[in-house]
Amino acid sequence: MLTYLKWIFWITFWTLVVAIFHYTLPQVDIARVTDTYEKRIDFGENSIFWASGDVGNDETVVNRDVFFIQTVRANGSTMVYRNEDTGWGWPPYFKFDTANLQAEAADNKSTAAEPTWVAIKHYGWRNEFLSIYPNAVGVRAVSGPDAPKGIPWLNILIIVAFLIVVLFLWRMWRRFRAARVDPVVDGISDSWDAAGDAVSERRSRVGRWMDTWRAKKDRKN
Repeated sequence: MLTYLKWIFWITFWTLVVAIFHYTLPQVDIARVTDTYEKRIDFGENSIFWASGDVGNDETVVNRDVFFIQTVRANGSTMVYRNEDTGWGWPPYFKFDTANLQAEAADNKSTAAEPTWVAIKHYGWRNEFLSIYPNAVGVRAVSGPDAPKGIPWLNILIIVAFLIVVLFLWRMWRRFRAARVDPVVDGISDSWDAAGDAVSERRSRVGRWMDTWRAKKDRKN
C-alpha cells in the first residue's frame, strides 16, 4: 500500500511540474493576424489564468478592458491570444508594452488573399470551455508559414537548470537519509525484531511448561 501511494505521489508531482513548465515557458506560433480588438472582461473562477492589470492601473477592480489578437494558422485553424502586461509578477516575462504590441499586431493584419505571416511568442493555454487564452508577449514578421521558429534556448536552459537543482536536492536527501534517517529506522526495526524474538522465546517457554504438565497428566492416566 505504501509503495502504491508513493507512485501516486510522484506521478502527481511530475505531472504538475510538466503542466507548470508547459504553461509558463514561451512557445512560438506562425500565423497571420486577422483582427485585433479590445473587450471588457468580468473575472470569475478562471481569474487565475488572467494576468494582473496594466502596471500603474488599479488592480482591485473586478473587470477591465483586455486586448485580444485574432489569428489564423497555415492549416486553417484559428487561435485567439490575449495581450496583457505581466509586470513584475508571474510568470517573469516583465512585459510592460501591451499597447505597443497591440499596435504591432494591428499593423500586420492581412487577408487570406494577401497574407502577412508573423511569429507570435506566447505562454499559456487556450481552452474554450474555461474561456482562457494564451498571452502574447511578442510579434515579429516572418517570411512565410514555414519560417523556422528558432531553437528554444531559453526553454532548454531553464529545464536543464531545473533538472540540475532536482538532482542536487535528491543527492542531498540521499546523504541525509543515509546519515540520519536510515539509522533511526534500522534501530526501530531492530527493536521490533528483538521484541518479537523475546515474545517468541516466552511463548516457547510457556509451550515447554505446558508440555511438562501434559506429560505428567499422561503418566497419571
